[in-house]
Amino acid sequence: MPARDAEPFPRAVLDVLGAAADRPVFEHGTRVVTGAELLDLVARVATALRRKGLGPGDGVALLLGVTVEAFATILAAHVVGARVVGVRPGLTDTQVEHLLGLDIKLVVRDTADLVTTGLVTVPAAALHCDGHPGDVARLIHTSGSTGAPKACAQTYASMANAWNTRPAAWPPAVRELAARLGRYLVFGSLSSQVMFEYAVLTLTAGGTVVVADDPATAITDLRATARVITVPGLAKLVAAQRHSPTGLDTLEALLVSGSPLTAERHREALDVLGPVLFHGYGQTETGMISMATPSDPPGTVGKPPVDVEIRDGELYVRTPSQASSYWGAPEESAEVFVDGWVRTRDLGRFDEDGNLVLTGRARDVVIVNANLFHIGPIEHVLAGHPDVAEAYVVAAPDDDTGEAVHAFVVPRADRVPRLAELRELVTARLGAACAPVRVTAITEPPVAPSGKPDKRRLAKLIGTA
Repeated sequence: MPARDAEPFPRAVLDVLGAAADRPVFEHGTRVVTGAELLDLVARVATALRRKGLGPGDGVALLLGVTVEAFATILAAHVVGARVVGVRPGLTDTQVEHLLGLDIKLVVRDTADLVTTGLVTVPAAALHCDGHPGDVARLIHTSGSTGAPKACAQTYASMANAWNTRPAAWPPAVRELAARLGRYLVFGSLSSQVMFEYAVLTLTAGGTVVVADDPATAITDLRATARVITVPGLAKLVAAQRHSPTGLDTLEALLVSGSPLTAERHREALDVLGPVLFHGYGQTETGMISMATPSDPPGTVGKPPVDVEIRDGELYVRTPSQASSYWGAPEESAEVFVDGWVRTRDLGRFDEDGNLVLTGRARDVVIVNANLFHIGPIEHVLAGHPDVAEAYVVAAPDDDTGEAVHAFVVPRADRVPRLAELRELVTARLGAACAPVRVTAITEPPVAPSGKPDKRRLAKLIGTA
């Protein structure tokens, strides 16, 4: 057993909970959980996992909601050194089956069962973290638009290097944000990398994690100081505040995530909501790359505290907590994880003050509700419809989801398929987020000088380029 100060993740989180003692650290409705109580819950679940034979290197899949028990189970699985796979909502049955087939020893669907079978008294000091630094600590999945979601493998060493558990290493933007995380909302899924890691940052900063059953009204109802929000969600909040202002007096930080924020929308949000915007840029493969604080220039993502190189306009980065590979995908790993760098496939530049400005994407993707989906597999499914000879997809702006799929199809014998049929086909194969919201029939696609279909000219037809 390693010495306590040499133990891997989540030792730093356990120490935070131990120091919190009687301070509230988690809140769900009328239930308030102290640091000591959450630490005890983690200990009991870890004991239950060990009784079930789970240990270092074993795979555990978590199909859980957003509860105190779910958060404790994630930490407990890391305590025993497992390889944790969180299964997020919205995946197809086929995709879930794929995730559960990734060398999984235990599937946890109900934390109550673990807690009741593990009801033993375990002093907090007896909690020991068994993860090996080089072992994979968790698999964080990409969107799954290829049918099988890609799993970013993050080691225990990488998780221990993350900023959220190391106050002494906090970059200025993270330090400013941490001071505003008094009551941070969690909702949706704790398998979300962003949701979970800001929760850990909140605990480390001395705040309380608050479960929001209805995030739309939670800022006011739960007197939250911080929450994650997508760009479309931010637009709706700004519009609502312009039309009928409501009390947001407790709000100190909106963590804008998932897609770039234009300078115009950035300025408008600051004007309407005040200095509360923290615009983060990162990827599943890298964790946080950069973050703009409310005082940084609108349209930028601030000054990156990590290594960033621009190669032919494309961003390559090195971060403390980056993944090491895609699990079980050596060819795809070789394309993205290059000599210690991560190829982001995003385009960008630095302004004269060193702020990072994102200018586009080098990959053919659509970002729906902050989730990235590759366009190629969507086109392949659409082309499989009996009335479709060819299919081309572009990302179209959408007020509800940020971006959405717009399909251009070349019909067979003038038989234009109905939108509902195409949506049903894609939903069954890839999930509802990949389904087209609009379809346009064309006789043939425009062609670029390379001889390939010209997606930029297709995008201009719907005003997106």
